[in-house]
Amino acid sequence: MKKIFLSGIVMLLACMVYAQHTLHLSVKHKDDHHPLAAATIILNPGNRSAVADSSGNAIFDNLPEGVYSVTASHIGFDAAQATVVIPRTVISPLELLLDHDHGHEHEEEEVVIRSTRISRSIANTPTRIEVISGEELEEKGNMKPGDIRMLLNESTGIQTQQTSATSFNAGIRIQGLDGRYTQILRDGYPLYSGFAGSLSLLQIAPLDLKQVEVIKGSASTLYGGGAIAGLVNLVSKTPGENRELNFLANGTTGGGLDLSGFYSERYGKAGVTVFASRNSNKAFDPAGIGLTAIPKFERYTINPRLFLYGKKTTADIGITYITEDRTGGSMDYIQNGGTGFFEKNNTDRITAQFGIAHKTGKNATLQLKNSYSRFDRLIAARGYSFDGLQQSSFSELTWNRSGEKADWVVGSNVWTEALKENGQSESTLRNYNFNTYGVFIQNAWTVSDFFVVETGLRGDYNTDYGFEWLPRLSAMFKVSPKLTTRLGGGYGYKTPTIFTEETERRQFRNLLPVNINHSANERSTGGNWDINYKTDIGEVGLSFNHLFFYTKLNQPLILSDAGDGNVELTNSAGYLDTKGMETNLRLTYADFKLFLGYTYTDANTHFNDKEWLPLTARHRLNNVLMYEIEEKLKLGLEAYYYSPQKLSDGVRGKSYWVTGFMAEKLWEKFSVFINFENFTNTRQTRFDTIFTGTVDNPVFRDIYAPVDGFVVNGGIKIRL
Repeated sequence: MKKIFLSGIVMLLACMVYAQHTLHLSVKHKDDHHPLAAATIILNPGNRSAVADSSGNAIFDNLPEGVYSVTASHIGFDAAQATVVIPRTVISPLELLLDHDHGHEHEEEEVVIRSTRISRSIANTPTRIEVISGEELEEKGNMKPGDIRMLLNESTGIQTQQTSATSFNAGIRIQGLDGRYTQILRDGYPLYSGFAGSLSLLQIAPLDLKQVEVIKGSASTLYGGGAIAGLVNLVSKTPGENRELNFLANGTTGGGLDLSGFYSERYGKAGVTVFASRNSNKAFDPAGIGLTAIPKFERYTINPRLFLYGKKTTADIGITYITEDRTGGSMDYIQNGGTGFFEKNNTDRITAQFGIAHKTGKNATLQLKNSYSRFDRLIAARGYSFDGLQQSSFSELTWNRSGEKADWVVGSNVWTEALKENGQSESTLRNYNFNTYGVFIQNAWTVSDFFVVETGLRGDYNTDYGFEWLPRLSAMFKVSPKLTTRLGGGYGYKTPTIFTEETERRQFRNLLPVNINHSANERSTGGNWDINYKTDIGEVGLSFNHLFFYTKLNQPLILSDAGDGNVELTNSAGYLDTKGMETNLRLTYADFKLFLGYTYTDANTHFNDKEWLPLTARHRLNNVLMYEIEEKLKLGLEAYYYSPQKLSDGVRGKSYWVTGFMAEKLWEKFSVFINFENFTNTRQTRFDTIFTGTVDNPVFRDIYAPVDGFVVNGGIKIRL
């Protein structure tokens, strides 16, 4: 009897095992049937979920017999549903076809990231990257068509720091760190640093940009030294299927005029883009103190690029020329030729870029890139001048292979930089010339549907400052279709030069050269952790992101007294660190979009005692409300709050709000826009001083709030 009972149990278990079945699914685009990677599939009953692989496939196993409901969804597509009976009578996978969600396509456009060199969608990239693209990029461009300063400044965790009270020079600060610790790239080429750093944000117009990618935190492993705080990659437009011809004209109540045009077209195996602009401003003194808040300037830009397309090889070559004359200071000097204080910045920038990519296999590409930049700048003030030529080049060879689960990039690069100063005695020349040689390897690995990891290792050798190892690690956990979290960190470094915010503010006056024998690279470690949640509550769409960050910078360069009225940059004996968090909340309902952002930054120096890092707001709020009728009307209202900041003289500044309102009316071929920037007229000169002494001999204090006040700008955009 016992044997019969045991045999029955075994047979019953065998039947139960045999009754477990597997369901194979394939998710594809309805129009052309190409696979939809990373689509989310929900199976009920059981509420089981899976994420489609790079071929659009997913599997559910251990399914008992029965009737199931299957729902597949993907960003930018309508969900598709099907009913399936298990076991199935056919062997082929169940095919689910998704159609574009035309009603929300403009909000959910898939973004492909380029800054990590591995081209993946932002939803499948472990490195936390923020992207400004599409309509957001256009809206920010309406507010400041002549440069990208406002475009970056209105993002959480980013602050543009004005380094000249009268000439508008500015640098970018990420998470409280000085502008020299942020690397600015153009299409992956490091072009804007050193002598050019404080003017770069003011000399880049956004009309020819496709998107702006921002990585916050240490990113030196990607492109070399200089990305301790993060990097900003400006991605240019390239020829598409349709011709693009755009023109923009903009005028301001502050005396500004912006004229720009962009042309793009592909001709079979060749394509071309051309961008040109003229930007100017009259001397503007809204406070009536006799000093410019906006300097008098005139700038011209031309940037043609040629693209060649072969069966296995593509290439592009381009050249950019920018020339600008900028004069700030005494209104009497500028308008009447008087003898008052002035500050001139005359610049000429030539940049050449060349890239060629060749497919060495089905999924492998070999790419060579080279850029050369020549930046000539003259700074002139009463009784003083700084005339320098900075030349730099960047050459890189990479091999890239993409696979179903893993993507690889292996490469090497050479970065040269040289500064030659004119018009000074031999004993005070700040000339330098160094080369940096780097090798690197990067990998992105989709371990499972729920876990993706990205690793990198770089080794850099600088001819003056030695060798640096730069490991990096990022991981992404897809907890559920609605909840994702990323964790990452790495090392960074910055090679010493004379170009910092402090030295820029004093126009490099009485500054000694960096002593190579008594200085070293600034080195950092940093990490961040963010949480992303996205859902719908009835008809309200909700997207939430929260970031924690920490960066420690050892032996940062500080300005020290060198005697005889001179100063010099030396490595401090301590360190500085910055830690905090960013919160972003996005709500959508019908034609309304609300963006709420909060940044907490606790940045301190630890040299002798712990001290609050100057010019860093502890608390900042970003609030933007948009109303949009697609292709017809856009209305935007924004308000930004900055808490008090410590200044370099030990005094604490005032807190303040900056507000704005933007409107754009669109037709098929053109649109008109108007922007009321800072309509509450917040100016530092209204609640604090910007200088001591006299107008003819001013000693400037830190600029921590706007100085230009309420400015209205408006114009027209034409699309042919």
